[in-house]
Amino acid sequence: MTDQTVHPTIEAFEATLRRHESATLALEEWCAARGMANPARVTAHSVEAGQDQPERDVSDRLQIAADEAVAMRHVELRCGQAVLSRAWNWFVPDRLTPDMRTALQASDIPFGKVVAPLHFRRQPLETVRGQAEHCPEGTISTHRAMLILPDGKPLAYLIECYTTANLAGS
Repeated sequence: MTDQTVHPTIEAFEATLRRHESATLALEEWCAARGMANPARVTAHSVEAGQDQPERDVSDRLQIAADEAVAMRHVELRCGQAVLSRAWNWFVPDRLTPDMRTALQASDIPFGKVVAPLHFRRQPLETVRGQAEHCPEGTISTHRAMLILPDGKPLAYLIECYTTANLAGS
C-alpha cells in the first residue's frame, strides 16, 4: 500500500496503538472514541487453538529456562459485538502470579489487563499494514511485539491482527 492510498482512520488507529504499552487500553480508547460500545470494555474470547503452533524462535525470544514452560492464549478481542483483534500470545506462566494464571484461564479479561500490575513495557518488533502471516483475511494491520518486565526479562510474545471493525464509522 502506498502512502497515497492509506486511509486516514488507519493512521489514527495506529497512533492510538503507539500511545499505549497495552493493546487492550489502546483498543478501549479507540472503542470509546468511535462509540462502538457503552461502556467501551474490551473482552478476550478464546479461539480454538487448532494448528496454532508457536513460531520456531518463541522459546528463544522468551528466554525460556530448562525448567520453564510456554503457554499460548489465542483470543479475539471484542468491544461490544465488534471483533477488533485476533491475537496469539505466547507467555511464561512461571513469570505470573498464581492469581494472574487463574484469571487468564477462567475469565474474559485480556492479557494486558491481567498482567498490568507487573508494569511491563511493550517492545514493538514489526508492524505490517494489512494482513501478514497467521492473520485472517480482512486484517488491516498486523503487529508483532514483546512484553518486557522491568528487570528486562521477556514476559510475552504477541502477534496481533487488527480487523476492519476498527474502521467502523469512518
